[in-house]
Amino acid sequence: MRFDPTHIIGELARCRLAFKYLLSDLTEEEYTWKPDHNKWNILEIVCHLYDEEREDFRARIKFTMDPPAGPIPMIDPKGWATSRNYAEQDFTRMTNKFLTERKNSLNWLQTLGNNDWNRTVMHSTLGSMSGKLFLCNWLAHDYQHIRQILSLKHEYLKMKTGESLTYAGNWQVSFQ
Repeated sequence: MRFDPTHIIGELARCRLAFKYLLSDLTEEEYTWKPDHNKWNILEIVCHLYDEEREDFRARIKFTMDPPAGPIPMIDPKGWATSRNYAEQDFTRMTNKFLTERKNSLNWLQTLGNNDWNRTVMHSTLGSMSGKLFLCNWLAHDYQHIRQILSLKHEYLKMKTGESLTYAGNWQVSFQ
């Protein structure tokens, strides 16, 4: 399969719509609920998506396409949940901020055209990384968090209703 940045950017736009609808009209109980204390709730996922949008994927592609002097900036996505107090943020505000940042990212990505997506930067622990790698992983990151949000919604439904959800099918099955 040939790398097509336009297709991936289009998928990122569709993911924005998926996030918009998955995150709409949730109650506080729904977006703060966790199946256990070691997992993130939907609010924490939204805060993570917002930070990743600005400080990871978009910033790293910019760094790759027009590298400034110096090493690629380090980030701490896991640590941010605590240091930035994700659990105490306002859900609606953070959702809107994330969706706005995604729109900004999409507008910016549209300007890149036929840049050299194979251009690389050196990451201190991961080695050589290309703009293509960052763009593809940005989309994969969206897919992972869409799946995570859906899993939380599925678990919440089961907990809230007390009903067996096996009639709907095996949630763990991957369709082939």
